[in-house]
Amino acid sequence: MKQTEMRNIQSSLPFDIALKIASHLEVLDVCALGCCSRFWSELCRSDCLWEFLTKERWPSVSFISDFSPCSVPVIKGWREIYIKMHREMAGKATTVIEFVEHRSLSQSLEIGDYNKAIQDLWLMRLAFKDIQMFLFKPNLNVLLNLVGLHYCIFCLKLPARNVMDALLSCKISEREVCVNWWKLGRWFYGFRMRDESHSRKVSLTDLTTDKGEDVLGVLQRGAIHEVLRVEIFISNATTSPWSSQSSHRQY
Repeated sequence: MKQTEMRNIQSSLPFDIALKIASHLEVLDVCALGCCSRFWSELCRSDCLWEFLTKERWPSVSFISDFSPCSVPVIKGWREIYIKMHREMAGKATTVIEFVEHRSLSQSLEIGDYNKAIQDLWLMRLAFKDIQMFLFKPNLNVLLNLVGLHYCIFCLKLPARNVMDALLSCKISEREVCVNWWKLGRWFYGFRMRDESHSRKVSLTDLTTDKGEDVLGVLQRGAIHEVLRVEIFISNATTSPWSSQSSHRQY
């Protein structure tokens, strides 16, 4: 929209209505809007707008003046608090990204490393928008996209529909992973049967629907009880690190 059009709009809008409109924009759009005119610049730098944007992005964080580790003392304006929080979350996300990339050099990820990445995100208190900004990027390893998806569903308890919409908007919904798992062989008349090998290739969208519910369940449970091993790898990888090993083992 041209600046002249924006000036015409501002002349006919009360400040509170304009503020309501700005509060529905993404942060980058708010910054761009603030460059249109003096009116929009003042509005887009207003403390009440940035208070809303900050609390919307990090709803689980208590913004109070105390020394709790889960709170942010309000000693500056809300815009400065938002910037500080954003940089802090970006640094935390980078730690997880570097860990997963280092542990998946062979294009696969062990379930223990996968669960550690998710646990780290939980301890760091990343919010849904943080995951969208830092982990739902199409240029990242799809295993990182998967870690973010799992974290949103099981840790943040977000509806699968919301996660699916985020995958679509970030253009990663059709990216695929392959999950292999080995189940302990059953006993039959005193003999151990061979371990059962399972392999499923699913898209990230599948994991938000019934189509991938069993795979997501395996990833959530991990290598416990009857499941011996779980391996996640990029579906376009030519081979799995375990492909040269037998899919079944006899005890």
